[in-house]
Amino acid sequence: LEEAAFQLQQIFRIDISIALNILGIESMRAGHCRTGYTCFKLAADRGYSKAQFNVGLCYEHGRGTEKDLEQAAFYYCHAARSCHPMAQYRYGRYLLQHSPAQWDGQHRAVTLLEEAAKAGITEAQAYLGVFYMRGLQPQEKRGLKYLLLAANSGDAQSRYHVGVCYEQGLGVQQSLAQALRHYREAAAAGNSHAQERLRL
Repeated sequence: LEEAAFQLQQIFRIDISIALNILGIESMRAGHCRTGYTCFKLAADRGYSKAQFNVGLCYEHGRGTEKDLEQAAFYYCHAARSCHPMAQYRYGRYLLQHSPAQWDGQHRAVTLLEEAAKAGITEAQAYLGVFYMRGLQPQEKRGLKYLLLAANSGDAQSRYHVGVCYEQGLGVQQSLAQALRHYREAAAAGNSHAQERLRL
């Protein structure tokens, strides 16, 4: 009986968190940012990862509350621990941008970004592609792998970078024909760098 009561409490707690998060989303859409933030925060404090991510967004962009990147990172971190892919991406990016010199922070950031990329987050795939291409010790084949994933998900900037890889032979055998194909696809999707490259 105690176990059944505990299970009911858990379901009730989760249902309230889901309802608060939905109410927060609707409030934001209606332009009531402060109300939206309050709803997200109530659900986040109950441990609901989607609301924790939304509170992070509120702090990152200053919607409904003061802009505070450290608070944003705090909530992204909590949501990332629950395997929220977009939170993994945002928290990983935060760690790389704000503690790049610390090896353990960088290692954790890359792990989070790779988990988000595997979950299909295009932004994480694109970020990792550029990260591996431009790092202190470039890993061109690994970078190209992530750029292709992002490009195949429709990211025109990544498609342009794949063209650069083929043009310069980075992580792949140099091929101007392949470079042109990728530049054309990126240009058709509106990428100005690819359009400029084709003009040259």
